[in-house]
Amino acid sequence: MKLREPMPELTGATEWLNGEVTRDDLIGEKPTLIHFWSISCHLCKEAMPQVNQFRDDFKEKLNVVAVHMPRSENDLNLEEIKQVAAEHGITQPIFVDSDHKLTEVFENQYVPAYYVFDREGKLRHFQAGGSGMKMLEKRVNRVLDEIEKTQ
Repeated sequence: MKLREPMPELTGATEWLNGEVTRDDLIGEKPTLIHFWSISCHLCKEAMPQVNQFRDDFKEKLNVVAVHMPRSENDLNLEEIKQVAAEHGITQPIFVDSDHKLTEVFENQYVPAYYVFDREGKLRHFQAGGSGMKMLEKRVNRVLDEIEKTQ
């Protein structure tokens, strides 16, 4: 995806965990962070406490959606996805993308990967890799600041 492109529809999930959301649910009121992760990704698990902290700190100002992107056959076990999500405190909606439908629409190749959309649903920031939560926080704050200036 390129910057300023609209958020795609969140369709093609093989399963939703922790509730289901649509693109329409996410656009309008608050910016959205969509993060891709996988149960076989060590960096994802390392970053998850920071993602959870982020989710909790910005609960009133930011939508957060997780996308489980399998990297191998071993990542397709739904019970294991549920177990790892519970172990790592992932309480936000999880789009289980076992068929890579959303992964392909996002043209995403990485886990962890983070996509920040403004409240109109336009992509404002993308980053991949385990580090860089500070940069992610800066970008989200910038999008939030823009909202406050327009209100």
